[in-house]
Amino acid sequence: MNHEPDDQQSGINVDAFRSSVEDNFDQTVRELTSLVAIPGIAWEAFDAAELDRSAEAVAALIRAAGIEDVRILRVDNNGVPGGPAVVARRPAKEGRPTVLLYAHHDVQPPGAAELWDSSPFEATERNGRLYGRGAADDKAGIMAHIAALRAVDDVLGVDFGVGVTLFIEGEEEAGSPTFRRFLEEYKDLLHSDVIVVADSSNWKVGTPALTTSLRGLVDGTVEVKVLEHAVHSGMFGGPVLDAPTLLARLISTFHNDDGDVAIAGLTRRDDAAVEYPEADYRMDASVLDGVRLAGTGSIASRLWTKPALSIIGFDAPSVAVSSNTLLPSARAKFSLRLAPGDNPVKAMEAVKRHVVDHAPFGAYVVFTPGESGNAFATDTSAPAARIALWALEQSWGVAPVEAGMGGSIPFIADLTELFPAAQILITGVEDPDSRAHSANESLHLVEFSKAVLAEALLLARIDADGL
Repeated sequence: MNHEPDDQQSGINVDAFRSSVEDNFDQTVRELTSLVAIPGIAWEAFDAAELDRSAEAVAALIRAAGIEDVRILRVDNNGVPGGPAVVARRPAKEGRPTVLLYAHHDVQPPGAAELWDSSPFEATERNGRLYGRGAADDKAGIMAHIAALRAVDDVLGVDFGVGVTLFIEGEEEAGSPTFRRFLEEYKDLLHSDVIVVADSSNWKVGTPALTTSLRGLVDGTVEVKVLEHAVHSGMFGGPVLDAPTLLARLISTFHNDDGDVAIAGLTRRDDAAVEYPEADYRMDASVLDGVRLAGTGSIASRLWTKPALSIIGFDAPSVAVSSNTLLPSARAKFSLRLAPGDNPVKAMEAVKRHVVDHAPFGAYVVFTPGESGNAFATDTSAPAARIALWALEQSWGVAPVEAGMGGSIPFIADLTELFPAAQILITGVEDPDSRAHSANESLHLVEFSKAVLAEALLLARIDADGL
């Protein structure tokens, strides 16, 4: 479908913006390559000086793009300094809106070096893709913002009146521990009418997407205790089951025979508007041949509008150091994605109630709640969303998909709460084969150029029409 407002009505010279993006694209990729070379990781086990160096490099690139008011800011988290965030501002002209452009400069650890086909911190181009840690998630998001601003300034010059604030976070991959406090402390600095979060994915190569919903999240740990201490499995095994076995039995109650989450009281809907073909999902998720997919309803609904529960950690002795003993306790960490509309507090209580009610063989169960985050849904009838859909279609030449995302971005809830009047858009530069967080993370360069163009058109259209 054609998203209004159409190009003839817009008065936007799309070809001029396209030419500007293309003329500067080699520079954009070089600058992205320079950012990938900096291993800025916000985890305690890694060198914090590299994270500072990453923030300084981002600040320098923004200044070079023509924004003078650039600051590196952080707040403390219980006395521990948070990750360095880069905040840059160019005020709006009188009566014009302000757009905040969000991305993050910190990256995931690289993982095992032998899993990479090239060095993770040396951006390498192969077959039209740029490989490297952060090449997609999310240093490409930073460069999309910078390159889009460069194109807007190139085409519109001093006539561009929209205010622009760049907020480049430095601890997103560590769970954004000071994000809420940062927003509260610098609320006036970050106030805006539209917030563009460039940290999502497009539908597939050749088809863009606006992420219109996110699942919420709760996580925590479940520990099963059955003995006061370990005992010899030969002398005492039989009348009592060990803790890992009982924990496995408890975990098995989380899903029914079809693979749907079996925890009562969770929101679930089978109403995703877009179909995700099973063959495409299997390929995108690297599902092994013969493995039956879990759950019922459409694939898209299972990903976007139904809960999904995974066990992401398990504490028990490894096989290498195992001994013939009955283990007295075992612990697992769960991650539960919530359908839009569900309440994280109620969901956490539902999980707790479930594990207590299903304690196997009278074992002691200790439930420890962890993190939680609200789901999110975009009002696609709002002016900024309509303009974003128009810009995506102009850039790619095909209608964008209004897609949900199975993952969660918990800090979106903070943005929604602290800036309730702002229209939030979730965009991205990734595609299903970008492999963010995994070895051989990569960015499709043609898609990247289209993402830059779409953002430039978004800014230009907001400038032309307002909100």
